[in-house]
Amino acid sequence: MKQFDHLILGSGIAGLIFALKVAPRGTVAIITKKNRAESNTNYAQGGIAAVTSKEDSVEIHVRDTLEAGAGLCHEDVVRTIVREGPARIAELMKLGMEFSEREVPSAPGVRELDLGREGGHSKRRILHNKDVTGREVERALLAAAAAQPNIKIFEDHVAIDLITSRKLGRPGPNRCAGAHVLDKRTGAVETFSAPVVLLPRAAAARFICTPPTPTSRPATAWRWLIARARPWRTWSSSSFTPPACIIRRPSRF
Repeated sequence: MKQFDHLILGSGIAGLIFALKVAPRGTVAIITKKNRAESNTNYAQGGIAAVTSKEDSVEIHVRDTLEAGAGLCHEDVVRTIVREGPARIAELMKLGMEFSEREVPSAPGVRELDLGREGGHSKRRILHNKDVTGREVERALLAAAAAQPNIKIFEDHVAIDLITSRKLGRPGPNRCAGAHVLDKRTGAVETFSAPVVLLPRAAAARFICTPPTPTSRPATAWRWLIARARPWRTWSSSSFTPPACIIRRPSRF
């Protein structure tokens, strides 16, 4: 059994950010089905909308978002995301992410962020790294994670079943205590135990949104066993995983 303080299933932006946040507090294991850069984040081509220009403001960004949302947006959520956006951009840059820049037309030799403007935006506020913004986010986060001795990434590993307190026969609320993980290189199934387990909400969707990754017959057999089992509730450290994230049939990965 491999024991860690935190177990993360997936090496995308959500998992890596969480890993970097908790690494100072304990050991972290990141499980990724292929190589560490294989994630939805790596394939995201668009930019990130945030208020970083003096010509822009939080109120303008909020107004644009609410208008484009045509009544479907919760204003309190929009305001929170827009207000915290600049700080998250600064955090990414501190971690080493590089955004595309351009020379200021009125000041030769001086450079600024090359902000784009997309539909629904009245101001230029889209930060990007050429047309591979997601890949740059992933690169920066992986580099930051590699510099943390408490973080260990297990490549070519596939989580095939979650270990819950109910399955272990323990009383009280059903909590996730770890996962059974297939090492695709050896075909062995290993047990990972951790008091905190993070299952990013995009974990299930990635099997559809990213190119299919072939896996071995043992993993396929395990997936069939899981598919035939009754659905269960799974827990992260803070929230209930919606039923959409529970795999009910064999996936293509």
